[in-house]
Amino acid sequence: MKLAGVFFRGLAMGAADVVPGVSGGTIAFITGIYGRLLDAISGVSPALLTTLRREGFTAAWKQLDGTFLLTLGSGILVAIASLAKVIHYLLMHHPIALWAFFFGLIIASCWHIGRTIQQWRWQELAAIALGTVVAGWISMASPTEIEASLPVVFVAGSIAICAMILPGISGSFMLLLMGLYGPVMAAIKGLDLPLLGTFAAGALLGLLLFSRLLSWLLHHFESVVLALLTGFMVGSLVKVWPWKETLLTRINSKGEEVPFIQSNVLPLMDVSLWWALGLMFAGAILVLGMERLTTKKDTD
Repeated sequence: MKLAGVFFRGLAMGAADVVPGVSGGTIAFITGIYGRLLDAISGVSPALLTTLRREGFTAAWKQLDGTFLLTLGSGILVAIASLAKVIHYLLMHHPIALWAFFFGLIIASCWHIGRTIQQWRWQELAAIALGTVVAGWISMASPTEIEASLPVVFVAGSIAICAMILPGISGSFMLLLMGLYGPVMAAIKGLDLPLLGTFAAGALLGLLLFSRLLSWLLHHFESVVLALLTGFMVGSLVKVWPWKETLLTRINSKGEEVPFIQSNVLPLMDVSLWWALGLMFAGAILVLGMERLTTKKDTD
């Protein structure tokens, strides 16, 4: 895989992670790098230090798949730094259009990934049902308020990063549910190093442990895990449904009033509906186009 392709996948993951309710793991999943990403992250282990000591930096870097991780991470950081304002503007002023695009993208992704599952036994059917129910329940859950003590922030970091690498479950949305999205964003804005360091430590621990477990499951129970992850994406459609009614608002870290609790409603028959349907179609075509391109490269 060319580095430019990895970098652009990182850009897409970073753009998705900015949106509460959309997971960068979904983008990794539908662009075909999910398994490689999990393997690379889970490769951070004591064995890597042994390789570094015995065979040197080059061998350790290759074992880590370091060039892949560095390129992908660079794309994610560039996207968060450069696209955050654009995504924020779209969420504030054109939410239906943005959610419609992601809705079409995820629907096509579910169909695409579902086709890759070679057999549909009761285990796969149970897994996709479980994933759908869990992600749907999380998407509809009401936010709570938890005191942002350092132990709580550490655990929250572990949970958020695990959610971030799962397709269909957003790490930022999990923070929102725990009532810690505001404190974490405020800590970033105010450079609260103790809180940020604790959050990062929790995220690192959660990432190393959970990625190793998920990678092992994907290698040993591939079809069941793919069905479960597809279910997560199906359940996330509850969250990314474009037409919503705001029941409660909150003040974000920039002092803006933003939606806090919303319920899904049916769309109105107006011009915006046709724009939204067009963007859904565009998101679906993007996924199918990537699938066709990947298939062509594999054939070549």
